[in-house]
Amino acid sequence: MPQNHCLTTEFGHNALVRIEARGYDHPDAVKLIAEIQQEYVIRYGGMDETPVDPAEFTPPSGLFLVGYVDDTPAVSGGWRAVDATTVEMKRLYVAPSVRGRGLARLMLAELERTAGDRGHRRLVLETGLRQPEAIALYESSGYTAVAPFGFYADNDLSRHLGKTLTP
Repeated sequence: MPQNHCLTTEFGHNALVRIEARGYDHPDAVKLIAEIQQEYVIRYGGMDETPVDPAEFTPPSGLFLVGYVDDTPAVSGGWRAVDATTVEMKRLYVAPSVRGRGLARLMLAELERTAGDRGHRRLVLETGLRQPEAIALYESSGYTAVAPFGFYADNDLSRHLGKTLTP
């Protein structure tokens, strides 16, 4: 996968975060995805069973990003095309050791920007009631309820949100 995407920015107390494109199956992505799956086990009693093909996160129809703090993988997120104008976000996650520093908001903004830059006009996602901090992040970032979709469309604990992207 091309490694041409890189964003380096300051956050927190003069710390730097470097966000790079990685394959969904890159070791750093796999590590963070395994951590988020364990969060799901704790919060919901099992892993997210949504079917995911790593190829769906390969440009130009998808993208997966990993953010590094002090060269340690600390934040992840990706999007995959649903159709010509819509992408679905998956696996937005921040490692516990760096939570509360704005990394989720930074990654969310970068996912929105990259999807918009590739011509997509809408981003949708599925989250759950047992992730109140995620719901608060999305709502404060302009996401609103959308029609349920995907693997958890009929799950009472699921919340489906979306946002129109600006180019």
